Amino acid sequence: MTILLFDDPAIRPNLLPFTFTRPVAALRCGILTLAEKWQHRLGEEVHYLTEPYLQAKFPAAPADGPALVINGAVCADDLLARQVQALQPGEALFDDELLVAAHLADASKVAELIQDGFQHVKQVAEPVTVIRQPWQLFLHNGAEIRRDFALLTAGRQSQPVNDAHTIVYAPENIFIEEGVKIRAAILNAEDGPIYLGKNSQVHEGAIIKGPLALGEGSHINAGAKMRGDNTVGPHCKVGGEVGNSILLGYSNKGHDGYLGNSVIGEWCNLGADTNTSNLKNNYAPVKIWSHAAGRFVNTGQQFCGLMMGDHSKCGINTMFNTGTVVGVAANIFGAGFPRNFIPSFSWGGASGFETFRLNKVAEVNERVMARRGLPYDEVERGIMQHVYELTAKDRVWERTAPAADNANIEL
Repeated sequence: MTILLFDDPAIRPNLLPFTFTRPVAALRCGILTLAEKWQHRLGEEVHYLTEPYLQAKFPAAPADGPALVINGAVCADDLLARQVQALQPGEALFDDELLVAAHLADASKVAELIQDGFQHVKQVAEPVTVIRQPWQLFLHNGAEIRRDFALLTAGRQSQPVNDAHTIVYAPENIFIEEGVKIRAAILNAEDGPIYLGKNSQVHEGAIIKGPLALGEGSHINAGAKMRGDNTVGPHCKVGGEVGNSILLGYSNKGHDGYLGNSVIGEWCNLGADTNTSNLKNNYAPVKIWSHAAGRFVNTGQQFCGLMMGDHSKCGINTMFNTGTVVGVAANIFGAGFPRNFIPSFSWGGASGFETFRLNKVAEVNERVMARRGLPYDEVERGIMQHVYELTAKDRVWERTAPAADNANIEL
């Protein structure tokens, strides 16, 4: 049966800037993306129903035949997966008023059925975890690491540490995939599991406190301090001090500096000694920019750091204020604190911004992705072009001045 994960139109806009470049279900929380959580439990390939400009990269399902349609913002668990699998044709599963899943006899009519409602409605057995706002990714991360750890390691044997100089606490809560290399580190899984993905590396002097997930091919650099509830997605490099944060994948925070209560997109780079504030001096709840509302909104959280969209970069010694939101493909540098909302395709810092022109973004992206052996192809270029146009309204300086060339500026 076709499994189709759909972007809930009431949720997706609230998860920008991350959903500018991916469906909701492609977000990572815990070890796995939301889509991977469903794929593991349902045992079938999943497909996406998302914005048209994203479908080339995230394919849709076949247009006919029966389908299970599932809200891409919902985190799967074992009980919920069983309820979804038990749905009969024409039945839908709700959590109060939120559509969680439905069994459709004809996948080609998914849009009309989701819009028009269902005749046979069931309620979930237990409340579900739904990612409705960006900060909920790090809020739920520790619990989702635990849940994913149990799913991925059930009935399997971990690889041994095989390093005489590495100190391990609660080894029963540590799982090491094949090809992992650890040297003279401290792994403390007393308060939560530690999962080290295939071919990842933990370098000398690193201190790791669980819960922690390290993705395939990623590195925790020498002397790093991982304080718990952290996810480092695949093919990342992380150093310095990190607490309750997520790097979605293919991003680097390789040097000293603090990253806390933050979410970093793919293909990002944080320069040496970059620091994020995650707590206001007056301990008040943090407000952050909402692309959906077009204003700053109250998170209700005392701790909230940096939300950075895909392909954004910052120079050395960058200082981010509490609750800063950075869009897609921004390049930030210079002294002082930049503003709390940095629109997509911004170039500059505390002294002001101009537009990071699309052709220059393409040059950088091509170089960066080539380092991982991946092409910056027409699909990627098309997504960037669409996001560039979508976010033009946020670049207020464009209304009074033309975009600069960016050609001769060195960082």
